[in-house]
Amino acid sequence: MCQSIRNKHPFGPGVSKVSPIQEAFAMTSKRWSSKLYQMYHRSYQGLNSDAWILDSHALPLLYLYTCSLPVPYSVIHVHKSLDHRILKRRPSNWKDIARVRAQWAKLQATLSEGGEDIKASLMALPKLASLPIISLTKIFPPLESKFSVRSSNPCKASNKISNNSTTVVRRFANFKPSIWSYDYIQSLSSEYKEEKYAEQGRVLREEIRMMLCKVENQLDQLELIDELQRLGVAYHFSSEIRSILDNICNMDTFKTTNLYAIALKFRLLRQHGYHVSTDIFTFFQDESGNFKKCLSVDVEGLLSLYEASFYSLEVETILEEARDFTSKILKEYLNQNKDDHISLLINHALELPLHWRIPRWEARWFNSTYERKQNMNATLLHFAKLDFNFVQAIYQDELKYTSRWWKRTSLVKKLSFSRDRLMESFIWTVGANFKPDLGYFRKVMTKINSLVTTIDDVYDVYGTMEELKLFTEAVDRWNLNAMDNLPHYMKICFLALYNFVNDTAFETLQQNGYYITPYLKKVWTDLCKSYYIEAKWYHNGYTPSFQEYIENAWISISAPVVLVHAYFSIPHLLKKEDFVYLKEYTSIIQLSAVIARLANDLATYKRENEIGDVPKSIQCYMNENGVSEAEACEYIKSIMYTTWKKMNKETNNSFFSRNFTDTAINLARMALCMYQHGDGHTIQDLKIKNHILSLIIQPIPIICAEK
Repeated sequence: MCQSIRNKHPFGPGVSKVSPIQEAFAMTSKRWSSKLYQMYHRSYQGLNSDAWILDSHALPLLYLYTCSLPVPYSVIHVHKSLDHRILKRRPSNWKDIARVRAQWAKLQATLSEGGEDIKASLMALPKLASLPIISLTKIFPPLESKFSVRSSNPCKASNKISNNSTTVVRRFANFKPSIWSYDYIQSLSSEYKEEKYAEQGRVLREEIRMMLCKVENQLDQLELIDELQRLGVAYHFSSEIRSILDNICNMDTFKTTNLYAIALKFRLLRQHGYHVSTDIFTFFQDESGNFKKCLSVDVEGLLSLYEASFYSLEVETILEEARDFTSKILKEYLNQNKDDHISLLINHALELPLHWRIPRWEARWFNSTYERKQNMNATLLHFAKLDFNFVQAIYQDELKYTSRWWKRTSLVKKLSFSRDRLMESFIWTVGANFKPDLGYFRKVMTKINSLVTTIDDVYDVYGTMEELKLFTEAVDRWNLNAMDNLPHYMKICFLALYNFVNDTAFETLQQNGYYITPYLKKVWTDLCKSYYIEAKWYHNGYTPSFQEYIENAWISISAPVVLVHAYFSIPHLLKKEDFVYLKEYTSIIQLSAVIARLANDLATYKRENEIGDVPKSIQCYMNENGVSEAEACEYIKSIMYTTWKKMNKETNNSFFSRNFTDTAINLARMALCMYQHGDGHTIQDLKIKNHILSLIIQPIPIICAEK
């Protein structure tokens, strides 16, 4: 049996002698000592795990470390803290390599001349830390017999116990505990569950229904529909809205040269699945095919055209031109006018277009914005506020239910290394489908999101390669006997997943008569296999090609798991023929998953690169094509835009129910919103906290006169 790592490490508990090198580590910051401790042990996890990602400040400490211990390595990627590029595994500049060799020689001389003053050695390395970004492959010469390329007796991560101590070495992500405690969630309450508010809502709803029936002007009809949608109450009037749009589409009596009206008509009809030709915009182009310059003064029309352009299909170049044309002028307008109501709408649209926004998040924002609009409809606003608060009270009850379930699993207590993100998991489900009658769907989806987060951390943070292989095989086998070889923490995780899937399958069998366990088991198996592939990439220091990465990553983002479960959880007619397409991950699932994955990558790649994780799509594209970080990010954004075009077509041609396709679209939207300003699922920053407060906790104020 190999010697325990803890007995070899300079500040491990088994050390009996203190060398000058160890004293140097004692004098360095706890942060970097801990970091190198993790880096050193990481080199022993998995096969061929000999690549360390270091920032320039940690590099001098690594050199001191290698002077006293046998450190296996073959590649060291060095990157500055302000430029987190990961380059190809070949020298980018031979002059840089020569400079590093010279600095390495100086380090050896410094250590040999003054071994007791190791602190001075740290001070002697600022030049090395400030070198340009380079990629080094086996260029450091050995320091006599102090270390070698591969340790003669490497110690593998294991869950076995050695003579003196356990040899299991694990990564640590240091996730923050949830800011939403169990007791706080259970204490939530809302006065809007009272019957008097429900009665007020019924009265106002009928008044608005009468409005819809009485409005005859088609532009007024379209504007009212748009306001109902943005305020989040259109679901009450689905049949009336469908009737109005049928008439507008079939009669084609909407003759106007008003850009605002034409674009609004186009957007609403496309949104509801009607076929509308882009030829209606050719009137606004000149003989050269460019949009007329005179349109630049019609700011309201330009904003309407900008929003409509995001409903384009792949072949519709006129809408791409419209997006470029309008965004440029709207940005210029925003630089000169920042106080009026239209500027507020423009800024909101340029941050994220309406088509890419979550309906419920938009409803909360638009309620406060609509209130400032001249000639706003007071009845409509009052109803929207009441309805929002009423539905919010329903969400609170659903959240309390899932909170109790989450506590019963004991996953937070037993798997303390993982993220406790129940509230964030619930927010995802509200974004996926906000309607109040879909409580069962949201409860199931919240459980899925919580389990996915935990299992993701098992693979990314805590599990050894041997353990991860066993867990993946256990999920694939899908029986309780598969738990026998799992470590205790994995048994708890596996059993929580096993019970959840079986409970969900039982509900579907009981309610709809279909046995769906094989379909649910498959998506979880595929997810765990994709996680295992990423774990192997990480432990082997492997950077896949962009295509290889995407083929695995659209599964590892967990969208297939979510959407297959969603199909069986949404109240619609289940059709046996649909099951085959679900099993093969139909296009609508894949497209939604790709958008979610790329949105996640753009938001998280820098932070996860710093803490050490599998390369994301940005790094894979950079590595494969030799481009800059900025160029790679622009490419990823272009892929997202193209994928949205494909999804626009797919949703209108899909044989699945509108309820399901809307959920697939909303999952992609939710990823864009959740990752708009960073990793909203993991990092509990002020932005995501405010979103949660406004959507789940705090009702919209209603003045006494309205009450």
